[in-house]
Amino acid sequence: MGNGLSDQTSILSSLPSFQSFHIVILGLDCAGKTTVLYRLQFNEFVNTVPTKGFNTEKIKVTLGNSKTVTFHFWDVGGQEKLRPLWKSYTRCTDGIVFVVDSVDVERMEEAKTELHKITRISENQGVPVLIVANKQDLRNSLSLSEIEKLLAMGELSSCTPWHLQPTCAIIGDGLKEGLEKLHDMIIKRRKMLRQQKKKR
Repeated sequence: MGNGLSDQTSILSSLPSFQSFHIVILGLDCAGKTTVLYRLQFNEFVNTVPTKGFNTEKIKVTLGNSKTVTFHFWDVGGQEKLRPLWKSYTRCTDGIVFVVDSVDVERMEEAKTELHKITRISENQGVPVLIVANKQDLRNSLSLSEIEKLLAMGELSSCTPWHLQPTCAIIGDGLKEGLEKLHDMIIKRRKMLRQQKKKR
């Protein structure tokens, strides 16, 4: 009779835990943000048009450790006139997915400027960033080391955890691995914030 509680505890610990994370997908127009979103949602290629505002989807993903996680994605248009709105979507976000076109060398400097601008906003200090190097399947795509250098990743604030992930959004290569890295960074940050609260 007195064992009831411990039995329930072991049953609860064996159930899959569900977590939800608010994630914003940013990047220049035509980088492949919406293709990333719908590849994750439907696990197939969806032909898209440039986003004039935003798309939002709640997507359940099973990560490598069999944990089911719900990501609430906000895919925000990347046209220059929409970029000032990005900070409204990143307020209280758990993570940022920043998509770059690995072939578009001419706009890499512009991508760098926008990436650094959004991570320097005070509310985004310490928010994990997954940089999705999209279109890695194309022959003339930049290497990861070239992208890291062109985006000046080493110049991001030391309190901003980041991961650069090679992907091909059309077929989905690298997306799940990238989400796992982002999830790990978010969990690590949440633990750190909880520890800081306890010390106060």
